[in-house]
Amino acid sequence: MVIYLPSQHGNGAEETPLLDELTPREIVRELDKYVIGQADAKKAVAVALRNRMRRQRLDPDMAEDVMPKNILMIGSTGVGKTEIARRLAKLANSPFLKVEASKFTEVGYVGRDVESMIRDLVEIAIDMIRDEKLDEVEERAERNAEERLIDLLLPPQTEPTESQSRTREKLREKLHAGKLDEQTVEIDVKDRTPAFEFIASPGPGTGPPDDMDMSNFKDILPALFGNRTRKRKMPVPEALDYLIQEEEQKLVDMDLVTRTAIERVEKSGIVFLDEIDKIAGREGGQGPDVSREGVQRDILPIVEGTTVNTRYGFVRTDHILFIAAGAFHVSKPADLIPELQGRFPIRVELKALTQEDFIRILREPKNALIKQCMALLETEGIRLTFTDDAIKEIALFATQVNEVMENIGARRLHTIMEKVLEEISFEGPDLKKKNIKIDAKYVQQQLASIVKDQDLSKYIL
Repeated sequence: MVIYLPSQHGNGAEETPLLDELTPREIVRELDKYVIGQADAKKAVAVALRNRMRRQRLDPDMAEDVMPKNILMIGSTGVGKTEIARRLAKLANSPFLKVEASKFTEVGYVGRDVESMIRDLVEIAIDMIRDEKLDEVEERAERNAEERLIDLLLPPQTEPTESQSRTREKLREKLHAGKLDEQTVEIDVKDRTPAFEFIASPGPGTGPPDDMDMSNFKDILPALFGNRTRKRKMPVPEALDYLIQEEEQKLVDMDLVTRTAIERVEKSGIVFLDEIDKIAGREGGQGPDVSREGVQRDILPIVEGTTVNTRYGFVRTDHILFIAAGAFHVSKPADLIPELQGRFPIRVELKALTQEDFIRILREPKNALIKQCMALLETEGIRLTFTDDAIKEIALFATQVNEVMENIGARRLHTIMEKVLEEISFEGPDLKKKNIKIDAKYVQQQLASIVKDQDLSKYIL
């Protein structure tokens, strides 16, 4: 089985390789385009992804017993844990879900509801596959919708004639040229199903049985109320969009979408369990520790491999890759229950970011912060340029504030950049001078008040 990377569109899009052809070294190279540093973490996820490809080449009997090597990332906030996992999933075209482990300590999020992470992952996969199928039928749907719209614009005739064919072609040309945009047509639109909200019961014993998925009622409702339609007048462009959507729904086989989505979740799904350190607590503890251990025991079967009942069918979690992450400032990985520790055999520690890392983060990635700021202001006709010493000054300031205040890693750069560009962003539309150079002196001026008054630094989050 060959897995394709998501296609890249746009001008100058580079040739996209098959995922099967990517070696771990090349996977790391792809991740380097978006995440600076953290070589150990990239190496670990690259091996995990490559092992998935290797597993698909094994005999089915052997492949069944080869379990994914789940990863535990240890590092403070803002060092790239989530971004590495997210980019890996995008690279592999895998359904990806980020969920905070700490949410399962909240009221109503105990026991069975831990399985909701798998249900959410299936929903994400359904949307992914549906979008892929919609892309495949897009041209055909547009053609069909166009024909239906021309039928509405033409007076009804018993038999097609040559003059009618010519009229259709003229209408088609006008439609493409936008000359019919002011006209309105009357089309049948489906009535929306009445809105019903199903609220989960607040505690055990008061709601439906565990095997009863309330979301199934949402599927039953349209059948109960029927697919009623009503006449509605709308402009030609709006009518065409509506008809295209209708045709797309007709052409997409939702049964196939569902089967493919479940298969993709089971074979290549990735769940990113963030804040795992917040539920670290061992037996023998008192108070919150007991609750935390309970959450760990609830998560354990999902990570070990179980079958979850979703509205689309049963989903096995045996081969889903779990990447857990936490800062572990207060607790340590050894505070997790032994069974859960054993399910995360690969551990990587992400390093705190240095001034040099910040300089690279500002400059190098495809979505680098400076590139984003320049592109945003260019929409106002403002051409920003940053000198090397300005970038160094921003990086230095981010490092210093992280040392004095809470260390929030690369997220500090966003708030500092906002402060540096605040005046230009505000005055942007009214500025007469459209070419602006930002140097170290300008950066120091914008941040001067914060440097003078350390108390004000708390406002830079």
